[in-house]
Amino acid sequence: MSPAFGLIIVGDEILSGKRQDKHLPKVAELLGARGLSLAWARVVGDDRERITDALRSAFAGRDVVFCCGGIGATPDDHTRQCAAAALGVELQLHPEAARLIEERMRDVAAEQGVPFDPQRPDNVHRYNMGVFPAGARIVPNPYNKIPGFSCTGPGGAELHFVPGFPVMAWPMIENLLDQRYAHLHRANAWQERSVIVMGAMEAALTPLMERIEAGHPVKVFSLPSVDHPTYGRHIELGVKGAVEAVAAAFTDLLAGLQAQGAELGPEVVR
Repeated sequence: MSPAFGLIIVGDEILSGKRQDKHLPKVAELLGARGLSLAWARVVGDDRERITDALRSAFAGRDVVFCCGGIGATPDDHTRQCAAAALGVELQLHPEAARLIEERMRDVAAEQGVPFDPQRPDNVHRYNMGVFPAGARIVPNPYNKIPGFSCTGPGGAELHFVPGFPVMAWPMIENLLDQRYAHLHRANAWQERSVIVMGAMEAALTPLMERIEAGHPVKVFSLPSVDHPTYGRHIELGVKGAVEAVAAAFTDLLAGLQAQGAELGPEVVR
């Protein structure tokens, strides 16, 4: 059975509204482009107990989980420590992470035209960004070389920890999808087909939805709207799954709607 994909977003700034989350729609987009989808998402503030609880729960499962934020080395960054606590292991300076961090510091010194001083207090502190749970693996960061990390839970879950900055996080996640999980891609094999049902009520369509799911290996979805500027009150009703199964299920769905005398609008294929 293929693993499901999850997303954990860490940061008080999201919960307070100071910043608007951009990770959820982007990760959904990256997965969707590969015929995959998010099964769940969770937002957690900068609280060690809550972060540890969220990570412990994720490690206990079998999902692939991307965790964005909190892996820096400032006092409000707790994700590295919480990952170690959730796994019951110690934190260690990862040798490859240390090498990459030093490489980045040397690059910055060269750009500034100053000698690299490894004993300068701020440089010494930067090595903390490479302190990961024992046994962690590196997640390369093409933006500035400061890596993220991956850990495997006792149930087989794989959690990948990346920075909160989209410019770093998104290419790191994309690389993971295309390298570690390429075998799970379902491009051109997974499809959504839907139709706009004008003026419909979900309760009246539920028996048809249940019948379609019972008769076909697909998922049925309904997206109601009460004030669409073009369609007014309507429901986007559709099915998603393997292309062949979707084709048969959608044919039956349309037949069922027509038998009910439903007023149908445009069809959508994704």
